[in-house]
Formats: sequence, C-alpha cells, structure tokens
Amino acid sequence: MKEIKDIVLAAGVAASENIRMVLATVVKVEGSSYRRPGARMLVTEDGQMTGAISGGCLEGDALKKALLTIHQQKNRLVSYDTNTEEGSSIGLQLGCNGIVHILFEYVDLQRTDHPIALLQHLLQQREESLLITFFSTDKQGEQKGTRLLIKDLTEQVFAVDSHYSALHAHIQFAKKERKSVLTSFQEKGESSEVLIEYLVPTVHLVIAGAGNDAQPLVEIAHVLGWEITVIDGRASHVNASRFPKAAQLLVSPAHEIATNLSIDPWTVFVLMTHNYAYDLALLKDLMHTSTRYIGSLGPKIKLLRMFDDMQEAGTTITESQRSIIYGPVGLDIGAETSEEIAIAIVAEIKAVLNCRPATSLKFLKTKIHTEYPTII
Repeated sequence: MKEIKDIVLAAGVAASENIRMVLATVVKVEGSSYRRPGARMLVTEDGQMTGAISGGCLEGDALKKALLTIHQQKNRLVSYDTNTEEGSSIGLQLGCNGIVHILFEYVDLQRTDHPIALLQHLLQQREESLLITFFSTDKQGEQKGTRLLIKDLTEQVFAVDSHYSALHAHIQFAKKERKSVLTSFQEKGESSEVLIEYLVPTVHLVIAGAGNDAQPLVEIAHVLGWEITVIDGRASHVNASRFPKAAQLLVSPAHEIATNLSIDPWTVFVLMTHNYAYDLALLKDLMHTSTRYIGSLGPKIKLLRMFDDMQEAGTTITESQRSIIYGPVGLDIGAETSEEIAIAIVAEIKAVLNCRPATSLKFLKTKIHTEYPTII
C-alpha cells in the first residue's frame, strides 16, 4: 500500500503543476519476475518515476513507452520477455525466465474515473477492497485499464454496477478466498483479460512504550510505509521531537487504549513500556479486540507471569487468544541492539500478517511469490 500512497502523492503534485502522466501496472506474469501483478509505477512527462515495476531492469524502456503513451494519450500494453529474444515480445535476456505484461494507462484528469482517482478512493478508508483492471494481451485488443473499485467486501457487489455482472462469480471467489485473481471477460463479442486485485489497508503499528528502544522500531516501520502510533503514560516521553515519524502520539493510561483506538485486523501492537503493570493491563484488554498480533518485549518468563496473573484474577485465556500473542517478541535472528531487535519485530509482524513461516528462502520448496489463481 505504500507504493500506492507514494503514487497518489506524486500524481497530486504533477496535477497541480499541469504535468501529464501515465500509470504503468504489471497486470500479468508468465513464469518468474521480480514484481508480481499489481506492481505500479507513475511516470510523468518530465521523466519522474514513482514506484517500481521491476528491480530496475525494465524501468528505462518503460519510461520510453510511458512518454509515447502520453504523446498518443492512449492506453497500451507492452510485453517484456526477460528470457529470450525470440517472438514478438521485447527480449531483454535478464535471466528472470518470465514474460511480464505491463499496462500503460494515460491519466486523463478530465475524467472522474481515471486510475489515480480510483487509487485515491482506495486509500480513504481502512477496509479490504478489490481493484479491477481490464487489459488484452492481443495487440489489437482494447486496453480498458483500471475501471472498478469494490469496497466493503461484506456487501453484495452488483449492487455496484450490473455492467460487470459477468464477473460476479470471480469477484465472489476473490472475496471469499481473500486473494487476487486473473480471469477473462466477454463484452459485445470482445474478450478482455481481467486482474482482480485483493488489497488490504496499511499496517497500523501501535507501540506501547516511548523509550529510546522504540525509536528505531518507528524508523524501520516508517520505511515500510506503516501507520505508526506511539502511546505511553509519560507525557515527557511522548512528543514529536522524539518520534517525528509517528502519525499519532498519545499520552494515555493503559485501560483507555483499547477503547480510544480504532482497532482492525491490520492493527498490530508491541508492548515495550518496561512497566509490568501497564503492559499487563493493556494485554488483558487487547486480547478481546480484532488485532492479529500482540508482541511482548522481554523474556518468556514475563509473559507467562502475565498469563498466570490474569488467570488468578479470573480472566480466562483461550488458545485463540494465546495464538496472537508473541513473546519474546521478534524473530530469532540473534538480535542484541535496539535496531536489530526492531528488525526482528517488524519481520515477525510481516510474516504473521502474511501467514508465512519466516524461514530462510533457501529452504523454500515452492515459488517465493504466491501464484494468482487463473479462472477461465
């Protein structure tokens, strides 16, 4: 989501200066590639690029294609073959062993439904969404582009637009499985391929504890584009000079935090106040929220003592609640310094939210990236 935020911000600046632009989106990958479908890059007519569609190998040629798209003011699809020079695709011989299809969309600011407007709308609320992009790998086919955003996935969709009712079953699949899907769409005898992206809100990291060891955790989470809230009971520690990159700073007693914060499944907590009573009170409340991750700084014996104290006070702790509590917090990477511990914490949170085992990729028996289901 950070990439989308950066693109929307850059597009706003370009629009204010009447600079034309193109949105480049990876819509389909055959084989291996550095980025997967949904990767985006904004290119402005003065050559500025925001985001990325590869590890840097495609951007040079993509800039040329984007400038041509701006000149023609017409969407176009370009296929990059990173393995061979044979065939009609552009051969780059990069050794990635795949074909990457990239859709270049001219951003017509006179239209209310241009792709940047949809991305802006996507960011307005913290909820799961589906973003739908139409394209054609047939060079003669129409490149319709990013056309539909479906928010609030608990509602029935085509209430939204009956024009796309043929996609109903595929959208329902993406909603139910919570994953992106590649499929096809027939309209007036013409066929399009469709990327249905499942997107979730930005991670909201709440750090309970405003000590010096929280500062590198804020720094690293900020690099990832996470929203960050720092909370402590000490007003002397919670201030912008100590945490300039935190979006929210709160001075609060522990028992008010769970009720005063908006907590969803993408809100995660790290308890690092070095105040046992504060952490205990907060943990007791957080177990009953929708968070999927609560990290507890300190030794295992501290967390076990917390469980014992809660049970002695009459609080029942279910296995489901225990499963979201991680203590000692962080992955086992041999971390010693505050900076190293921050890396271990952020990596563990990322793994938990993505349901990954956090093992070395060296031992992975499958592909690094999850394949998008293709539904015909």
